[in-house]
Amino acid sequence: MNIDPIDPVSRPFFGGRVSGIDITRPLPPEQVAAIDRGMDQFGVLVFHGQHFHDETQIAFSRNFGALEEASGDLNWGQKRRIESPFVNDISNLDDDNRVLAVADRKRLFGLGNRLWHSDSSFKALPAKYSLLSARHIPGAGGNTEFADMRAAYDALDAETKALLADLICEHSQLYSRGILGFDDFTEQDRIRFKPVLQRLVRTHPSTGRKSLFLASHAGAIIGWPVPEARALLRDLVEQATERRFVYAHAWRQWDLVMWDNRATMHRACPFDASQVRDMHRTTVASEQSTMEEAA
Repeated sequence: MNIDPIDPVSRPFFGGRVSGIDITRPLPPEQVAAIDRGMDQFGVLVFHGQHFHDETQIAFSRNFGALEEASGDLNWGQKRRIESPFVNDISNLDDDNRVLAVADRKRLFGLGNRLWHSDSSFKALPAKYSLLSARHIPGAGGNTEFADMRAAYDALDAETKALLADLICEHSQLYSRGILGFDDFTEQDRIRFKPVLQRLVRTHPSTGRKSLFLASHAGAIIGWPVPEARALLRDLVEQATERRFVYAHAWRQWDLVMWDNRATMHRACPFDASQVRDMHRTTVASEQSTMEEAA
């Protein structure tokens, strides 16, 4: 197995391409450990040509910790297109595998993925790793962009780092979807998506590096007036997603892309809504909340 920088000239520290391994099969502990080390180094790893189905993707993902249930779905607790509760349906398909209508509620909710975010930051225990498998991709568009929150933090001046050091934000999907004007939530949704607290600056448990924990889900800072908090968060996202910090992944069918939500932020890019984009995501939960990490 080899892990090489995807862009060794402009961005050798962010984004690695893994070769010489079939991760759809059971792996020995030393290969799992090597992938973990690669994640610590690069934040994002790309595996080409991995013909996963849901069961093998779940098995590979469990090498890295306990899996989240896909409770961020609008139809959680109801019939789902994907049977396993551990697989997130990141697609534009309905339960009968037909492309969603442009005004479909599920599609409109899913447009929130085009905003910069970190997976499950709206949960008290946010995501550790996300693993996204490309089962069917459109003919053009639909890339995923990743931003290095470690490098973004390092680039801040000392005064800004001191300002952010102890700030605590509220995260909720109610806020991120509201940015786009989506408010079609049931009362049960509003209870399920009630805000949770997250530290704005995190220290990575493996590497000790600090990073910004930003997301479109962050809509308030404890103790700050809301307009001032949102202005600061918007400025931070703009700085953290400058092109020097961003890797854009152009998908191939059967790619598996794995990223560390504790060190990155990401977003989906637009594509022709009449074409199929079927992606299956498994998510490894963090061992601790950001509040516990800080303590």
